[in-house]
Amino acid sequence: MKTALALYDYAERHGVQVDWFDLAATPSLSVQLADGSCAIAIDPWQMGTVADETVSLAHELGHCQTGSFYNPRTRFDVRQRHENRADKWAIEHLVSADDLDQAVADGCREMWQLAERFGVTEQFMRKIVCWHTHGNLAVEYYM
Repeated sequence: MKTALALYDYAERHGVQVDWFDLAATPSLSVQLADGSCAIAIDPWQMGTVADETVSLAHELGHCQTGSFYNPRTRFDVRQRHENRADKWAIEHLVSADDLDQAVADGCREMWQLAERFGVTEQFMRKIVCWHTHGNLAVEYYM
């Protein structure tokens, strides 16, 4: 399990600049710069909880670390494919399958209990459970 602070440290160690901005349209975003490096913008005023910030930062780091950036100017790019890659990276870096198994063995049975234990949102916890249980992110089919 990684905390938001650990993710900020990860970003710094890997040369990903993270800045806080007032973003009207979205709570966070990542961009690949001309030199190939990445930058992340987080709008702290749109983060209701630390769990929101943790999930947003992990997801944006997932875009940067996997190179999953889509081009809105082409119809041949599939946006969801890039979003799924970013989410899978975030899942693997936030909660391992072993950690999830241990949490269940320790008595965490409800989604809110798991989310609280790992410091993520319930919505993202559903993706984590789906990924580690079914090998996909199709939450709508399982939960």
